[in-house]
Amino acid sequence: MSQRTCLSVILAAGEGTRMKSALPKVLHQIAGLPMVAHVVRAAEAAGASSQALVIGYGADEMRKAAAKFAPKAETFVQEKRLGTAHAVLAAREAISRGYDDVLVMFGDTPLIDADALMAARFRLAEGAAVVVIGFRPPNPTGYGRLIEKGGKLTAIREEKDCSAEERKIGFCNAGMMAVAGAHALKLLDAVGNKNAKGEYYLTDIVEIARAQGLDVVATEASFESALGINNRIDLAQAEAVWQARRRHEAMLSGVTLIAPETVYFSHDTEIGADTIVEPNVWFGPGVKIAGGAKIHAFSHIEGATIASNCDVGPFARLRPGADLKQKSKVGNFCEVKQAVIEEGAKVNHLTYIGDARVGARANIGAGTITCNYDGYSKFFTDIGEGAFIGSNSSLVAPITIGSGGYIASGSVITESVPDQALAFGRARQKTIPGKGKELRERLASAAAAKKKAAGADH
Repeated sequence: MSQRTCLSVILAAGEGTRMKSALPKVLHQIAGLPMVAHVVRAAEAAGASSQALVIGYGADEMRKAAAKFAPKAETFVQEKRLGTAHAVLAAREAISRGYDDVLVMFGDTPLIDADALMAARFRLAEGAAVVVIGFRPPNPTGYGRLIEKGGKLTAIREEKDCSAEERKIGFCNAGMMAVAGAHALKLLDAVGNKNAKGEYYLTDIVEIARAQGLDVVATEASFESALGINNRIDLAQAEAVWQARRRHEAMLSGVTLIAPETVYFSHDTEIGADTIVEPNVWFGPGVKIAGGAKIHAFSHIEGATIASNCDVGPFARLRPGADLKQKSKVGNFCEVKQAVIEEGAKVNHLTYIGDARVGARANIGAGTITCNYDGYSKFFTDIGEGAFIGSNSSLVAPITIGSGGYIASGSVITESVPDQALAFGRARQKTIPGKGKELRERLASAAAAKKKAAGADH
């Protein structure tokens, strides 16, 4: 198989009106990645070294998105939507280059797996001209049936055209195909549009190929792999399937998920063995977690790197650029953004650390804020090794707290602090003996007078 060249033609021109969205359907996301990008990845994993995206609705938006998830893919515009065969022929230029195998896929089937595509390619390598990928839905009603005889596919029969006996067939058309490159254009060009809708149907190449004496066979994918997305309900179902697969994979690789169904991964989440993830944790794109970390409940993590044996949460938020080194801790109700938390440092609770470095073994007290933004620009805070930042402190950037520096609780620090220095930045406390009692009596009297006046009004 490694010596056979392969092109994937991915049909992604539809508007997807049932999504009720201005966004092209195939750009709606599964696990933080456009669904068509999942299809591209599956094709690549199955050995398709070249990609042809057939686009239409939202073409400019599609090109912009494709530049990120498939930078080497060619895009071809289907100006008029005249059926699936017509869509495939929009990529005629790519098909004509003479690939051994041509995979025809749909941008709205994000769960298709590489194994199903490889199985179809193997049948091409064995001599088949057309391989139709089928599946067995729990309820086949509405699907075209795959009619087989003697191990060969004889027809794809739409349900309305099926006999009573054929309607009992549970093996249905998933829409995806693998076609021998040597026959692809000849078969596609032979497709006509003499039907009620006047469209060119890809499924017609089955009978065309058989009429030319070519072998046509079917392979089987799982129902989940063939799931197509038509509306937001389907989108949610596909997300659930993808997440279930990823959780299963994570646990088999040595990750403990205490309540798996409550943990949500992104398409690129990397998580090492012996990591423990408590319930209700969300991983956005760009998260890398080394082994032995503990992620406590209700944490939200995106674009962050977490080294081994770190402790995060509960209720922590790590935003893009958060970089936790070994054995560091970010505790409950803390937010970290674009900041390095060095080895053994602790950011325990109710704290915001942004555009900063917290040195090794430093301790950040509750309620500390790095004041990194003046309304126009961001500034950096550097906290040295072993520094102690007292609770309820505000560090106004740009500023440096030296190694071993000590910031008294309740301070507003606007100037850099040298190594080993103690800094106060708060108003001097004043205590007046007996004044508390006098103040309470005055306030109580005022409150009673107000209550009496309100009663007189009634």
